[in-house]
Amino acid sequence: MTLDPVHYDGIATLAERIRHDTDPEEQRDVAEAVWAEFLDPLYGDAGAVLEPIDDQRRRTAPIDDLALRDPVFDSVHGIDSGTINPTTFKNGLLVDLAQAAMSATPSALDVHRKRTYIMTVYSNDATVDHGMDEWTAFDAGHGRGRVVHTAALARDQERVVHGLALYLAESHHALENADRVDDLLVLDGPLYPKQTVHWLDRHGTLADLVSEDDLVEEVVANYLRLVERFVERDVPLVGFVKSPQSQALIRTVRERGRPTPWATDSAFFARVLERRERHGDTFERVRDELTWTNWFRSRLGADGVFSGENRDIGVDRRLDPPAYEVVFFVVYDPRTDLVFKVELPAAFAERPAVRNAVERWAVGAVAAERGPPGPVAKADELARIDRGQKRELTRRLERGFDTEVDTNYDRERWGI
Repeated sequence: MTLDPVHYDGIATLAERIRHDTDPEEQRDVAEAVWAEFLDPLYGDAGAVLEPIDDQRRRTAPIDDLALRDPVFDSVHGIDSGTINPTTFKNGLLVDLAQAAMSATPSALDVHRKRTYIMTVYSNDATVDHGMDEWTAFDAGHGRGRVVHTAALARDQERVVHGLALYLAESHHALENADRVDDLLVLDGPLYPKQTVHWLDRHGTLADLVSEDDLVEEVVANYLRLVERFVERDVPLVGFVKSPQSQALIRTVRERGRPTPWATDSAFFARVLERRERHGDTFERVRDELTWTNWFRSRLGADGVFSGENRDIGVDRRLDPPAYEVVFFVVYDPRTDLVFKVELPAAFAERPAVRNAVERWAVGAVAAERGPPGPVAKADELARIDRGQKRELTRRLERGFDTEVDTNYDRERWGI
């Protein structure tokens, strides 16, 4: 049965009851109080978990002026990976396939042509031959692929198969092509594989998980080696997070006894950074200026798991532990009401000139693109596997495994 007008009216009535119980102005006041009173620094149970670098402040500038600035870096490379999504076959295999690609600005077709593929396979059948650790070259050496067999690391095995495919493809591709980057490399996402934190519920610490599973060790080691390689080459490495989902900040503030009426840290920063002007009896958002925060050194949540000075992560670090810590700032685009997070290893962020250059580049790129910087969007485009390609790859996997996809009613109903 479809929804009739009377149903829409009833649902709207429910929504109005919720809205009437929530005061947006009060939320803004709470956000301002948290910003003013709790973040310089923000303390957790074990000490400071968020600290401003230099002064805590908010900055703003006209979008048109930012977009028209001269380029900060002569060239910028982006990197991303995409998958076909975890797929279960009737022979018991759970499979995902990830493709990693690198973009170059200005364009470089030889860089764009390079590909790294990782196929992750999970099976309860111990006799499955997965050809682990053997790279296969194709496309005249421009591409390479590898099959790995995952273990049961978490309750949701699909998440593990998906995460390992993405992280292994991205990190190996970045390391393989690191020397092609002269000025700046931007990861499409955070600096570290933070999704693995969700796999710790049965393992206690990252070191325990790393010691139990060679693939997790390989993933963590790859991202550390990536930081070390770029520090050695003195080329900044940035993580650009398009959809930050962390709740670590608001959770810590709540534990300090302060109300936190936001679903995510991003929602908090959006309210702190949104600028409004009075027009008669109402306030309207200022839409022609970007706003952004100062840089913060973070040991919040997954940041502390991967880069905390006193954390044992099960992988040797070749730099002093503080060099790996995450330093970030947040930029808010009022045209879309979206928040982006820009991460930098502390080894770079301790240098004001590098920090300032990355900040100028990021806010200028967001202003010009009305969203993620061009190199990030291009890497996403190169690595994305579209729906038609996913269907064709799935059919080829069916032939290769001599089996069929283990379908269900949702696939039939929604055409998944």
